[in-house]
Amino acid sequence: MNQSNTTDKAKPENPVEQEMPLMSHLIELRNRLLKMVIAVFAIFFSLFYWATDLYYILSKPLLSVIPNSSSMIATDVLANFFTPFKLTLVLSIFIAIPYILSQAWGFIAPGLYKHEKKLAIPLMVSSTLLFYLGLAFAYFVVFPLAFGFLAAIELQGVQTMPDISSYLDTVLKLFFAFGITFEIPVAIILLVKMGITSQQSLRDKRPYVIVGVFIIGMLLTPPDIISQTLLAIPMWALYEVGIYFAGFLKNQTENTTKTTE
Repeated sequence: MNQSNTTDKAKPENPVEQEMPLMSHLIELRNRLLKMVIAVFAIFFSLFYWATDLYYILSKPLLSVIPNSSSMIATDVLANFFTPFKLTLVLSIFIAIPYILSQAWGFIAPGLYKHEKKLAIPLMVSSTLLFYLGLAFAYFVVFPLAFGFLAAIELQGVQTMPDISSYLDTVLKLFFAFGITFEIPVAIILLVKMGITSQQSLRDKRPYVIVGVFIIGMLLTPPDIISQTLLAIPMWALYEVGIYFAGFLKNQTENTTKTTE
């Protein structure tokens, strides 16, 4: 058994690709980066015709809660053009994430061992799905509740007229916050797998994590308790999910090792 493990670590799956000269690696990296950029811009140009419609869809959670007498405004001369432009570009990147990851995987995979590839592929797929799940959670759950709460706060003599650029910046910040937050299980699994921490150590730090997630929620979301809580609670839940799956994968690996022996 020990001899087999030594052989697996000593010899890469494809030694020819490992010995590829540095210049060849740089050329391959350039080609893959170029493919990523082309993919993003191809999606962008295919969506740009509907840029204003996309912005309207994005703004629906806010438009549905502000008074009928109010509307969104543009305080900059070019905002009507550049705001939908920016949204379409960011959306193109989000849509292209699976292709971007596939290109990144194609570049790094030849240098990985077989057991590393078996772990990497499920993590890449799950991280992509979790990122999209975070975006969906933000749009369908957080936005209606948070903007409804904020719209309900009325000041005498002040009419609610949100700026389109400011609104886009706010929702993109929330999208990134929730998208990255939903990657917590993947990060925990990697940390445990690499031996940086352990399942028991993560359990022991649970009280500090609970306090920390609410602090992070306060820093990453608008100043309302609803969006802060809606970010903090999923972070805590995903932390627990990560601990569970880290232990599950560890037990599965140990059982496989015992079976092989």
